[in-house]
Formats: sequence, C-alpha cells, structure tokens
Amino acid sequence: MPMSPLEIAGFVSGVLAVWLTAKESPWCWPTGLVNVSLYIVICWQARLYADTGLQVVYVFVCIYGWWEWLHGGKGGGRLTVSRAPRSTLMGLTVAGAVFAALLGYGFHRFTDASFPYLDSTLTSYSLVAQWLQTKKQIETWWFWIAVDVGYIGLYPAKGLWLTALLYAIFLGLCLMGLKAWKRSLTAVAAGEPLPEAA
Repeated sequence: MPMSPLEIAGFVSGVLAVWLTAKESPWCWPTGLVNVSLYIVICWQARLYADTGLQVVYVFVCIYGWWEWLHGGKGGGRLTVSRAPRSTLMGLTVAGAVFAALLGYGFHRFTDASFPYLDSTLTSYSLVAQWLQTKKQIETWWFWIAVDVGYIGLYPAKGLWLTALLYAIFLGLCLMGLKAWKRSLTAVAAGEPLPEAA
C-alpha cells in the first residue's frame, strides 16, 4: 500500500505533538488535535475500527488536556508533573484490560475488523496513557512505551509502514519525555522554579 498524503501529514503532526509533549509545551494538544483528525480517516480506511474510535475520543481528550495543562494546577495555574497514586494505576490497569476484552469481542463478533483483540488492547491502554497525560502524571510514559511497541508490530501488517516508523519515533520520544519529566518531577519536589512553557 503506497503512502498517502494523509499518512505523511499524520506522521509529521504526530512527531511534532509528541516532541512538544516531552517538552511540556501546551501546544502539544492543538498539534495533537490535527494529528488525531488525520488518523480518524487513516484508521477507518485500514479497517482498524477500535483505533478509529480511539482517535475520535482523542479529539475531546486533546481539548480537555489543553485546558487542564493551562489551568489545572494550583490556583488555576499551570499543571506540573506529578506521580499517579498506586490505587489509580491499579484501577486504570484493570479497567483497561476489561475494556480491551469487551471491545475486542465486540469487534471480532460483529465487524470485519482487522486484529480486533490486539487493536482493542492497544486502544484501551492508549486511553489509559492519554488520561495520565492530561493529568501530567509521569506514568503516562510507561503506558505509551508499551502501546508504541504494540503498534510498531500492528501497523506493518496493514501496510502502514510510515505509521509504523512514526510509532518507532514515538518510542524514542517517549524515552526522551520520561527523562525530561523525571527532571521536572525532581524540580517540583525540590521547590525549584519551573521554566515558562512555550
């Protein structure tokens, strides 16, 4: 399958969005909004219906995340990097597994979806990662790393080679983001002033 202009645009906007996330720039959210809008079409055309639905959800999450990063901190100010409570992580992990199983069964039973269980699992845990990202909780990166590895395996099977490369780049950016957010977390704990977000 040849690379489409949509996939190329999705590639560029996706790299930029994750890079901006790693840099803690609130501009990651409107850039991500462009990216997910493109991937609604790309995933639908590839019959990755769970992933299509995920991109639709991301539209709303991007809007919420943008607001949260700008106004969700103390006194309605900028949100800082934090850790998620262990109970939250356990709850999200279990909820992700249940949602993945139900979604996978539904797509397997009632549609012509490609890789319904894998697609549903990656979709479910992408939602978990995205929720943690809106709250600027550092554990988001561990979920994104796991999801990206899965997508690197899925997309070539659908002939979406550029998208697979995009997720390989995402994986590298996730490692960069994890390192950068660890520095921010240390700075917040030490009470150091944070640099202004771009």
